Amino acid sequence: MFIALLTVDIALDGNDNLKAKRRVANSLKQKTRARFNVAIAEDGTEDSLTSLRLAVVSLSNSERHLRTKMDKCLLMMEAVAKEEVVDSSLEILPI
Repeated sequence: MFIALLTVDIALDGNDNLKAKRRVANSLKQKTRARFNVAIAEDGTEDSLTSLRLAVVSLSNSERHLRTKMDKCLLMMEAVAKEEVVDSSLEILPI
């Protein structure tokens, strides 16, 4: 069994309030959960108004399946978000 952790950093240039940041975060989280059936949460950027980090997690028996699923998840997030995805990383760990 494998667990995949995809971390996505998004720049919220020009953002000056928490309400706008939450709108972006909640929209991305809802769309990602609905389409890919993954767990997703904001990770470590709660105090920043100009950056957003989302952590996406999924489990599977197949490492290849996880890699494909997370790649598609990242592509969807890049396509849907009007903001710039500045960094992403994928870790797949055996459990």
